[in-house]
Amino acid sequence: MQTVSTARAHGGTQGVYRHASTATGTDMTFSVYVPDHAPGVALPVVWYLSGLTCTHANVTDKGEYRRACAEHGLIFVAPDTSPRGDDVPDRDTWDFGKGAGFYVDATQEPWSANFRMWSYVTAELPAVLGEEFPADMARQSIMGHSMGGHGALTIALRHPDRFRAVSAFAPIVAPTQVPWGSALDRYLGADVAAQRRHDAVALIEDGARVADLLVDQGEADAFLTEQLRPELLARACAEAGIDLTLRMQPGYDHSYHFISTFMADHLAWHAARLRA
Repeated sequence: MQTVSTARAHGGTQGVYRHASTATGTDMTFSVYVPDHAPGVALPVVWYLSGLTCTHANVTDKGEYRRACAEHGLIFVAPDTSPRGDDVPDRDTWDFGKGAGFYVDATQEPWSANFRMWSYVTAELPAVLGEEFPADMARQSIMGHSMGGHGALTIALRHPDRFRAVSAFAPIVAPTQVPWGSALDRYLGADVAAQRRHDAVALIEDGARVADLLVDQGEADAFLTEQLRPELLARACAEAGIDLTLRMQPGYDHSYHFISTFMADHLAWHAARLRA
């Protein structure tokens, strides 16, 4: 692991790091914020998964999470959204390929060689974090935005014993029912069962459970009615008995102005469950 940069912030250290990933076959960059703490103390971890077109840098630069993480004693980890590099396949579109890994392990060529973000986020990077940072891997939670909200929900639903909390900002809740879900066709092919394993609403319909969810959604979000469809998640959670707190926020859009406004609320919500 190489240190790209470090800086002091809110009584802690914000770092950016790079390592060679065996999952993606590329170098991967990620950011970690670690609050100051007593020697030998391991801190709980919040994973943040970013959305389409983003890297680790978007939330690191604009997410305004460090003050809350310092207050609650939380490590904050932000991986990239896809593999990068000249040899990584791509398409000339903003919502597929580089920057749009959808947190799946692709099975279709040419994507399957590098686009293995599920394995990277759920296995490889946690192993790096546990080895290199003062992380209490028995206390983890996960959150995300848009495509990253999709990733956070599906990862938590499929790993309910690992993550004590899950929340999302404007998540893609049912990719198999919206246009952005065409990415699953390209990455996973026509395997309906494989696609349902990467669809939060479908997972809940098929029996996956978490205790509760926190979702914030801007009412002025341009993607709300066609791509995000939070009412589908609300209906699935109601039928499954999952305690969903869905907050529709008047006037807010899909941007980091929206995310940064409610970031402290989400981190307080995670902290309460990580301390329980």
